[in-house]
Amino acid sequence: MHLDVKDLRNFYYRSALGRAAQKAVRDETLQLWPDATGQTMVGFGFSVPLLRPYLPTARKVVGLMPAPQGVMPWPAGMPNVSVLCEETLWPLETGRVDRLIMMHGLENSERPTDLLDEAFRVLGPGGRALFIVPHRAGLWSRSDATPFGYGRPYSTGQLEAQLRRHGFMPERHRTTLFQPPSHKRFWRKTGQFWESTGRAMSPVVSGGVLMVEASKRVYAPNRGLRQTVRKPLEILAPKPEVAPI
Repeated sequence: MHLDVKDLRNFYYRSALGRAAQKAVRDETLQLWPDATGQTMVGFGFSVPLLRPYLPTARKVVGLMPAPQGVMPWPAGMPNVSVLCEETLWPLETGRVDRLIMMHGLENSERPTDLLDEAFRVLGPGGRALFIVPHRAGLWSRSDATPFGYGRPYSTGQLEAQLRRHGFMPERHRTTLFQPPSHKRFWRKTGQFWESTGRAMSPVVSGGVLMVEASKRVYAPNRGLRQTVRKPLEILAPKPEVAPI
C-alpha cells in the first residue's frame, strides 16, 4: 500500500528527521552516480528529493508518481517535471531511460513483478537502475515514524534475487541511514556522527536503508541454429529390403 504524497512531502521537506534522511540517501546516490550529463533521469515512487542535483546537467528529468500515492508539483519554483501515472504503465517509450531511481515504490507495490517488468522495459541498453528499499536488518523498517517503516523490507540477497529474475544484473549495493529514526533533538544533533561512524563500520553495522544498483541485462542475439535432430533424415536412412516378386 502506497503512502499518501502529502505524508511523504511533509516528512522529507517539513521535518528535521526527514531532511536528515533525504541528505543521507542523496549523498550515497551521488557517490554512486556523480554525473548524469546528457542523460535521461527518471524517478519512480517518491524519488524527487534525490533528483534535484541532476536538474542542471541531465538531458531530461522526470518524476513518476504512482496513482495510489498521488502527485505533487516538483520542483518548487521551476517548470514541473512530476507526472501521475499508473503503477505498471509508465508514459515512457521503451528503452529511452539512462538512469532510473526507485524509492518508496517497490516495497509498497501490490504488483512488484509487473513493476519490475515495466522498469526493465523503459531502460535502454546499458541503462542502470537504483532500487532503494527498507533494510530488513535496520532500525528504520521497524518504526512507523518514517516512510521506511511501511511495506516489505528486504535483505540484500532477497532484493538481488528478485532483480535477477526480471533481467537485472546487480552491480553494487550499500546501506545508509545509521542514525536512529527518532525526532528527538539529541539524535538530530548527532545524526551526522552516526552516519559517519556507520559508513566506517558498515560491514558490521546495518543501515536502515538498502540501496542496490543494477544494470539491464541484454542478451546477445542468436545468430545460428542450435536445434537437435532427434531422428535421421529420411533420405539418409537405409532403404528397406524389397522382397522379389
